[in-house]
Amino acid sequence: MSPSESTTFRSLRHKNVRKYLGGMAISQIGAWVQFTTVAVVVDRLTESTTAIGVLTALQFGPLLVIGAWAGSLSDRVDRHRVVLITQSLMAVQAVLLALAHVVGTLTLGFVYAATLMLGIVSALDNPSRRGFLTELVAPEEISNAMSLNTAAMTGSRIFGPAIAALLISPFGVGWMFVINAVTSVAIIFSIITIDRSLVTEPPRVAKGGQPIREAVRFIAQTPLFGSVFIIYTVVSTFGYNHNVALPRIADAAWGNRMWFGWVMTATSLGSLIGSLLTAGRPTVTLRWMTANASVLGVAGVALAFSSSGPVALIVAIPLGLGGAGFIASMNSWSQDMCPPEMRGRVLAFSAVAFLGSYPIGGPITGVIGDSIGLTWSLLYGAVIVLGCVMWLRFGLISRSTMREPAETSTLSV
Repeated sequence: MSPSESTTFRSLRHKNVRKYLGGMAISQIGAWVQFTTVAVVVDRLTESTTAIGVLTALQFGPLLVIGAWAGSLSDRVDRHRVVLITQSLMAVQAVLLALAHVVGTLTLGFVYAATLMLGIVSALDNPSRRGFLTELVAPEEISNAMSLNTAAMTGSRIFGPAIAALLISPFGVGWMFVINAVTSVAIIFSIITIDRSLVTEPPRVAKGGQPIREAVRFIAQTPLFGSVFIIYTVVSTFGYNHNVALPRIADAAWGNRMWFGWVMTATSLGSLIGSLLTAGRPTVTLRWMTANASVLGVAGVALAFSSSGPVALIVAIPLGLGGAGFIASMNSWSQDMCPPEMRGRVLAFSAVAFLGSYPIGGPITGVIGDSIGLTWSLLYGAVIVLGCVMWLRFGLISRSTMREPAETSTLSV
């Protein structure tokens, strides 16, 4: 193994990490098969970007509502047990969708209800799932493990949308839900077989007190954290809504709905590259975060003006690279800056900012697509991202004493 490979994959030396991330990657492939399929189903039923925006709001809205509470819960309970329960419930949700297709009740209302169920379970799962990963490595390896987690989550999107694009037509949507249910076994098995003797139990937050307010105060009062968190929230709200507009664009502008799956696959390939590039860095700075946000914004503009599916495939790679690099940078930077007993809550707030903001950005993107135009449904978010880049680069970095990590430790991971 070369020195760069050793740095990039250093936390995989732990058997528990290999097992956990491996199971998660396989499970997420099935999840993205289902995600792509559900978007295609809703587009077939409605031919409306607004309807897909509502779908996005139902999936991620619960995180916005209960995400902070879920993070507080994560800091108080056994995360291993929480993740086992939530991942099992996700498998049940996939089975319900498959059964609904078989008996002919896969209506828009049923899809919305099942998506809301998934959203509630995912909101409870998110901080515990990511927080449990930090218990499997030494403190100095948390940054690398979090970046590899992003790589596993986004890398699975390379295969999931492609599988859906290939198999929906010949086999039908019901089998796509079955694939998700079957692949869920991988993560459930990995959780059950984790060697608990090698898990580092974090200090648990005592009952009572004001855990959520404590996390808010920590974010607001830690130097630069509050401002960076606001930027992260704005970029997350408006810069990642491509999945809302792309199903309609693929059909109306590129001539085939299946371009949605292929473009998502290309985006995921870029996401894997961006995540691994971040994992391979010995330290992650705000400069690196800004660079990735710049790539995301510029690629978003290019995607908005893509004239065909093949052009979009090319543009989608840097789009995914910048998007995943930005997320991985924030996760690594924030986790290294917070104490162990605060990690679950900080993870929850970052998840609320990223995924929980979809209920806001998703419907807005859908309405813009239906009322103003499909090009603008992608372009407006890219412009906002580039505005945030300017704020981060010239409003924060230039006015701060931001130097290289060796000189200013609080600005690095």
